[in-house]
Amino acid sequence: MVEEEKRSEFKPRESGSVEIIVGSMFSGKTEEMIRLLCKAKIARHKIQVFKPDIDARYSKNNIISHSGYEFEAVSVKGTQQIKELLEKDTSVVAIDEAQFFEDEIIPFVQELANEKIRVIVAGLNMDFRGEPFGPVPILMAQSDKLHTCHAICMVCGGLASFTQRLIND
Repeated sequence: MVEEEKRSEFKPRESGSVEIIVGSMFSGKTEEMIRLLCKAKIARHKIQVFKPDIDARYSKNNIISHSGYEFEAVSVKGTQQIKELLEKDTSVVAIDEAQFFEDEIIPFVQELANEKIRVIVAGLNMDFRGEPFGPVPILMAQSDKLHTCHAICMVCGGLASFTQRLIND
């Protein structure tokens, strides 16, 4: 019986999962998400990527890292629109800039995982004051896997944990 229990530890997961990628601005969150999505694409998973329509910095139809890596995405107004656009055979759902989504995103991410979907979420966990930002801290607490990214401080060269807000340069 003990041998059977050991073997069950190594069986493929039969449920979905929630992975959260957090960090400050310029820490590599989107680049990490794209890296994970490229692996899922190689593994022939059906992938859908969503981003808030408020994020139109580089492209409306792609998530793009500051270093230029990109992956096709759909801009949405909120969680409800993701629900409407979600295709039945999707096995990986990615949501970028999660701090801009409403709190409805929290139970929705869990619903997806319960439906055996791998969910990858990226966003700012803190604002420039170091305070929790949007739904991301709750998603972090409920995640199966947490990736924390750090930017480099432009003053001291050390690791930066949150974003500095500059006003008038």
